[in-house]
This record gives sequence, C-alpha cells and structure tokens, in this order.
Amino acid sequence: MSILKERESSRSPLIGAAESAAHADLPAPAPHTEAELAALIGLLTLPKARIETVTIGHSRDTASRAAADAFAAAWTARGGTVLTTVSWPETAASWLRPAHRLTAEIPDAWVMAAAPLGLAQLARRLRRSTDWDPARTYAFASLRDSRVPALAGYDVLHGLRGATPDGATWDVRHRWVTTHLPAEVTA
Repeated sequence: MSILKERESSRSPLIGAAESAAHADLPAPAPHTEAELAALIGLLTLPKARIETVTIGHSRDTASRAAADAFAAAWTARGGTVLTTVSWPETAASWLRPAHRLTAEIPDAWVMAAAPLGLAQLARRLRRSTDWDPARTYAFASLRDSRVPALAGYDVLHGLRGATPDGATWDVRHRWVTTHLPAEVTA
C-alpha cells in the first residue's frame, strides 16, 4: 500500500464542522405516516426480495425512535425477524461503535429511521469500516433530501431506497434522489 493510500485510509470519515454547519438547515425527522410504513414494508416484500431478517438503525429523536418501533412491530407481525436495533446520537467522536453493532450480524436488509446529519455521518463510517451495503438499506422519508447523499459523500448512499409520507417511494442513484409515484397512481 502506498503512503498516500495508507494515510487516506487512516483519516477519520467524520464530516467537518464547516460542512455540518452548511447543512444545519436540514429538517428534523417528522412523525412517520401509515402510508409511509406500508410503502416501506412493500419495498422489503417485493417479489424476489427474499428479505426475512432486518437490522434496524435509528437516531435518538422521538420521531425516529417511534418510526423504528412501528416498523419493528409491523415486520415481526408479518413473520419477519429483527436481528437487532441500534441507536446513535446526532454527534459523536466516532461512529465506529454503532457501525459495528449494525453490521455485527448479517441481515437480509437494514432499515433506517434517522435525522439526515447523523445518518450521513454513520453512513460514511459504515462504508469505510464495514461490509454494509446501501443497496440493501431502506429508509423512512426523513432521508429523502437530496442534500443527504451530498453530505455523506459521492456514492456512499448509492442504492438506498425509502418511502415518502404519502406512500410513494424514492431511491438514491449516485448523488441524485428520485421519487417514484405509488403504483396505483401510475397505473
């Protein structure tokens, strides 16, 4: 390994104070809706998805905690398994502990209910230090903001999918967030 690559791999993936301040206007998570929860479950249960086990991650704010709890209840009620639930603060010296807890077991999918800045910080650590795959990750509407992939870094969230409050879905492709209308609207 070259000295430059070694130095780069040892650097902290933390988002700098200036960059965090520039995104201070990101909205706090709003309470989830029943349509959002149903759309999220729908994404996880698409034909050929074969998702049975999930790990849930959430910020420590009230809305994210409630969304994670509601998802866990709905998922287990339909026969799915929640391997673990991990929470994290909005600011931390290192995101290594929650990153390792989220990836300690190998779920079929991860489900995230979080505030944008905390998830961006965590996602950077997940990509750098674990085998986490954003393409196997599903999220609530609070992460649908196009500033989230920009804040996390190029392709850190590529493949992340989620639901909107009205039951539509969205996905991240590189740095773009695209919303897709619910199936009954487009039919």
